[in-house]
Amino acid sequence: MQTISYLGQSIRRWQIGGSTFLAWPEAGARLMHWHHARGDGSIRDIVYWPDLADLDTPVASIRGGNPILFPFSARTFDQGDIHFWRHSDGVRRPMPMHGFARQGTFRIDHLDDHGFRAILQPTAADYDAYPFDYEFTVAYRFESHRVTCEFALRNLGLKPIPWCAGHHFYFAAPWTEGASRDDYVIQFPKAESHRQTETGNLVPGPDLARRSVLSSASLVDTILTNLSEATIPFGPADGQEHIAVKHGTETTPHPDAAIVTWTSSPDVPYYCVEPWMGPPNAPENKRGLRLVPPAETDRFTVSVSIG
Repeated sequence: MQTISYLGQSIRRWQIGGSTFLAWPEAGARLMHWHHARGDGSIRDIVYWPDLADLDTPVASIRGGNPILFPFSARTFDQGDIHFWRHSDGVRRPMPMHGFARQGTFRIDHLDDHGFRAILQPTAADYDAYPFDYEFTVAYRFESHRVTCEFALRNLGLKPIPWCAGHHFYFAAPWTEGASRDDYVIQFPKAESHRQTETGNLVPGPDLARRSVLSSASLVDTILTNLSEATIPFGPADGQEHIAVKHGTETTPHPDAAIVTWTSSPDVPYYCVEPWMGPPNAPENKRGLRLVPPAETDRFTVSVSIG
C-alpha cells in the first residue's frame, strides 16, 4: 500500500497481483478506481473513474468509483414528498438522495497491504436526518481478482436503528477495445422486476430477458428482488472476460435483496450494477428495511470478482 498525491489530496494505492486499486478512505470511504493488467500487458479497467482536472466538484457528485449509500439507498419519500422519511416515532425527517455517507468524512480505523477499514464521522445535519447513536464502518479487502466490501452498523443506543444501505459501483463498460454495449450481456437469475414511481411506490417493472444485452433501455432504473441466485455476471457475449457481482454471503439472498441496473446515457463509459439491501424508499415501502437492536451489529457484504 502506498500513499500518493492526487490533485492536491492524499489517496491510497494498492498493487495486488495484476490489480491496482485506488481509494480515498477519508472522503466517503470511496473506492475510486480498479484496473487489472492482462497477460499481454494491456490494461483492463474495471471500476471507472473520470479523468479530472481538479477536485472543485464535491466527491459525492463525481460519477465514478463506488459511492457508499447509507443509511438508505436512492430516493426516500414521506407521503409522496421526496427527500424525506418518517420513522416509527412519527417524526418526518430530511434524507438526501442516497443518504449522507457518500459525501461524509470517515476516520481510518485500520490500514494494511490488503485494504482498509473506516468509520463515518456524522455531522450535526446527519444527526438531524438520522438521530441515532451508532457506529457505521466500511471495510474493503483487495485481492488480485476480487474486492470485498463489508458494511457494519453497530447500535450504541437504546432504540432499534433502521437501515437499508447499498453500493453504486460505476463499472467501466465496455472494457474491450473496439466493443460497444451491444456486444456485452448481463446474466440475471430468476427475479421479480420493479420500478419506482414519482411518489416513491414500487410498481411492476419490465420483463427482462435472463440474458440481456447491456445496451437495452429496459435495464435502466430497473430494480430486481427475489433473486434466485446471489451472483450476477456480465461482460462480453463471448464470455472471454466478465465481472461478477455477488450480493451477500449466501447462495440465495434474502427475498428483499435488490440489484439495480443504471446508466446516465447510452454513450457514457460506465455502467452501474448496484447491490442494495433492499429496494428504494425502504422506510415507507418496508422492503429490505432492517432493524439493528441495541448493543448489536448488523452487517452487509458484497464482493466483485473478475474472470
